[in-house]
Amino acid sequence: MTQLTARELMDYLPHRYPFFFIDQIIEVEAGKRAVAIKNVTINEPYFQGHFPDYPVMPGVLQIEAMAQAAVAPLIAQSKEEGTESALEGKLGFLGTVNKAKFRRQVEPGDQLRIEVEYIKQRKQIAIVKAICYVDDAVASQAELTIVFADEEAL
Repeated sequence: MTQLTARELMDYLPHRYPFFFIDQIIEVEAGKRAVAIKNVTINEPYFQGHFPDYPVMPGVLQIEAMAQAAVAPLIAQSKEEGTESALEGKLGFLGTVNKAKFRRQVEPGDQLRIEVEYIKQRKQIAIVKAICYVDDAVASQAELTIVFADEEAL
């Protein structure tokens, strides 16, 4: 199992605070799967408006956290194969979201365990099954397409 830090993940994602949602990557299997952690705190900026008297992490941000975690296996694969240069100048983006379901609210104090598993991969595109857990309960899930695109094309 290849090691990958959140800082290394940031090298391939355009996101930064307050929109980078991965605190830690605890497992990554090159080209196959990853498990990431997002600690949800009351200090998250989106809680000011969602909702001030009943803070709940928006589902769309859970999807975004899944997409960010989904980049890890492809990065790990390129590191393992020594083909990191193929990803140079590229950034990971969310292409599509399918089969999204939200099963429980995510609140301050919760820890999201984000599990992503590649269903299909071709070069710099991956279709991923992603699930967010709080403890052992499914909070949300979706099937995502992750695309690595040229940074210059932005």
